[in-house]
Amino acid sequence: MNHPSEDRLPPGLYIVATPIGNLSDLGTRAAEILSKADLIAVEDSRVTAKLLQRIGARRPMLPYHDHNADRVRPGLVARLDNEAIALVSDAGTPLISDPGYKLVRDARAAGHSITTIPGPCAAIAALTLAGLPTDRFFFLGFLPAKEKARAEAIAEVASVRATLILYESGPRLAATLAALAQGLGDREAAVAREISKAFEETVTDSLATLAARYADAPPKGEIVVVVAPPGEPPPSSQADADALLVEALGRLPAAKAASEVARATGLPRRDLYARALALKAE
Repeated sequence: MNHPSEDRLPPGLYIVATPIGNLSDLGTRAAEILSKADLIAVEDSRVTAKLLQRIGARRPMLPYHDHNADRVRPGLVARLDNEAIALVSDAGTPLISDPGYKLVRDARAAGHSITTIPGPCAAIAALTLAGLPTDRFFFLGFLPAKEKARAEAIAEVASVRATLILYESGPRLAATLAALAQGLGDREAAVAREISKAFEETVTDSLATLAARYADAPPKGEIVVVVAPPGEPPPSSQADADALLVEALGRLPAAKAASEVARATGLPRRDLYARALALKAE
């Protein structure tokens, strides 16, 4: 390569987060890695070329995306023996809703060094803007486009006690918000778009109200939807607890059955243990 030897990066894979909007968000370390890498694996070379132009660098690029990843990956892994390869996506942190994790897996299996240069991530940025609980969150990526598959995906997470984060496009946003309202109940939610750009906007309301807002005016730009976790479940009744205890007693001793049902219902273990003994005696 043309760099002076002291300027070369050690061989290996460098996972580089890039700006999700404002190019000034590119960190000093990320810029240094991109300017020194022997090769940059990119989602779209036109997008990365603008970023390289911003930092005054010209580096070789190789497309690596959903459509060619399986074909390109073995060659990239082989080149890691002697080259520093940076992995970027068009925006944000690589591997989030893209095929990069397989490259990391194969590079590690081959014994190569892997370094991450952390930075912007649209999912986390939207979570900070939403004003919803952040102690537990569940990232869904993009929901399926077809109505039935989308409803099934939403049903799978309806009981997850965490804030939900998903990506969506403008034309599909209203339908997705309506499907979320139908499958999850009319929870509080936020729609964040154009994060870090001039027209950054975060709108918060109920899912149904947001669906109506965007039904006739699909927004432009990259969109993140953040949905509040479900409310507290109703208290378990004695009948519910008895049914769970009877099932658990069919495979567990009374003490373990009581512990399992206590975790599931939030009822006191001591009371459940006494009830389990009574059920066994009946």
